[in-house]
Amino acid sequence: MNWRRNLWSLGFGAMLSASSYTMVIPFLPLYLLDIGVSPENVTIWSGLVFSVSFFVAAVMAPYWGRLADKSGKRKMVLRAGISLAVVYFMGAFITNPYELLIIRVLQGFASGFIPAALAIVATSAPIEKMGFSLGIMQTAILIGGILGPLIGGSLSHLFGMRMSFAVAGAAIFLGTLLVKFLVIEPKTETASSESRIIDDFKMAFANRRLVEMMALLFAVQMASMALQPLVTLFIAELIGSIEEAGLTAGIVISLAGVAGAISAPMWGKFGQRHGFYKILVIAFIGAGLFNASQFLANNIYTFSLLQCMFGLFIVGVYPAINTIAVTYTDENFKGRLFGLMTTANQLGSMTGPLVGGVVSSWLGIRAVFLVTGGVLLALGMVLAIRNSKGDRAIQDNES
Repeated sequence: MNWRRNLWSLGFGAMLSASSYTMVIPFLPLYLLDIGVSPENVTIWSGLVFSVSFFVAAVMAPYWGRLADKSGKRKMVLRAGISLAVVYFMGAFITNPYELLIIRVLQGFASGFIPAALAIVATSAPIEKMGFSLGIMQTAILIGGILGPLIGGSLSHLFGMRMSFAVAGAAIFLGTLLVKFLVIEPKTETASSESRIIDDFKMAFANRRLVEMMALLFAVQMASMALQPLVTLFIAELIGSIEEAGLTAGIVISLAGVAGAISAPMWGKFGQRHGFYKILVIAFIGAGLFNASQFLANNIYTFSLLQCMFGLFIVGVYPAINTIAVTYTDENFKGRLFGLMTTANQLGSMTGPLVGGVVSSWLGIRAVFLVTGGVLLALGMVLAIRNSKGDRAIQDNES
């Protein structure tokens, strides 16, 4: 079994999956305006349509993870890819916000492409290459995050959001075909059919390091996703034009992704040499400082620079969390591990837009940068203090 072929095939598939997602998600507020939502209500609707998909995905993730360990992780990638392709195509034909809400619910049910792909990589890569492999996957996801907003912003600017949904469906379908014909899943011990999902949670919560990584993942995803429905609207305020906001937002979001893609391999190498716990401290503090600084941005150029710096640091968090979690779980628990990690991720993704919508409607969009930046900075400081006191409870055993 060629683990490198799996890695590069799944990496390219993950890139296409991420690009299909970011082709449409950042621009949903503009789509809501197109289909009849008033400017006064667009932030609340944005928070709702963002969050509902993540809630459904969070509920389904443990089930998909268990099924991955029982029936095969590759099958889960194929299921998610084909389902998401259909859902994205359907999104091109909606006419009102209620239909968009239904599409987002269906997207939540269909989710699971990237977690299952990560689980295959985690079971096929040698342990000494685990940090490198998960770093490559994170880089691939970031590259998708770069291409998606550029393509989606351009398509929405030239042809409208409906074309973005259609192209997103084609992209995820292509990624699914790559997995179908190129990926070979390693054989591992299957999950017991007699155990239940509740048993998986009991096993997870008995693992202190895993619980702490899930909590950190929830927090960082909540802080990051609180801004997702608002960035395009904030850019529209900065440039003074809602018509140009889609294309400009696509460029700005992609620039942040470029910074993250450049730094991701460096974070991986640093983690392999010095320990992934140190990455968490540095990345949380750096991301928090630059995220909060966006409160002061008064033009698109300053905001773009701060977004790039935020992307440079925030990207270090995810592979560090995943690598530490993988290090402390058994081989036959990998699918369920990424299912549970996805639940934490999706719950954070669900909570974030709701928090962002409430804060922005109450205090304005700029206040969201302060709140989320403060959360990230506080997490980094807590981790740093614990490290200085010699508490290694969440430090991985590689350093």
